Amino acid sequence: MDMNIVCLDLEGVLVPEIWIAFAKESGIPELTRTTRDEPDYDKLMKWRLGILKEHGLGLKEIQDTIAKIDPIPGAKEFLDELRSITQVIIISDTFSQFAGPLMKKLGMPTIFCNTLEVAENGEITGFKMRVENSKYSTVKALQSVGFETIASGDSHNDLGMIRASKAGFLFKSTEQIKKDNPDLEAFETYDELLDAIKKAL
Repeated sequence: MDMNIVCLDLEGVLVPEIWIAFAKESGIPELTRTTRDEPDYDKLMKWRLGILKEHGLGLKEIQDTIAKIDPIPGAKEFLDELRSITQVIIISDTFSQFAGPLMKKLGMPTIFCNTLEVAENGEITGFKMRVENSKYSTVKALQSVGFETIASGDSHNDLGMIRASKAGFLFKSTEQIKKDNPDLEAFETYDELLDAIKKAL
């Protein structure tokens, strides 16, 4: 039995950034900030929730936008092929209330993510992180029960799991992150990433 698990980020890697799509849809440009701009996720989320409250927007409005988002072209095929040769877990700092509809479009892969706290009126009042430093912690936990991990992502918050894995790759990342991490292989296409993962297996 193959003891490898491939750990992939979700947003920017398999699906477009949810908050950027929502920023466009709602006409609130401030919401385009992501973990590529603000490495402190806690700070970023609190700031986002403040903006939603200010504009009277809640979970329903975001879910309406998510319903219109499709995976990045080629993402489902890439995942299907990858899952036919090894085990894959998507590890994301997004929330189960956002990820659900997107997982259906990706063929229901396994995802580990976080949870939003939502009031009865639909206002998002807070969020619950599954575990601190979730991507790195999850990879270390998988390793502690005998798995070897191969990881890929595009943002600051993916670097921990990428560096902690036996092989790790940047995918569709920013010029700055690539420049700051010159030792990490960086890919732009699913074919390149698939080849690199196959070699690492």
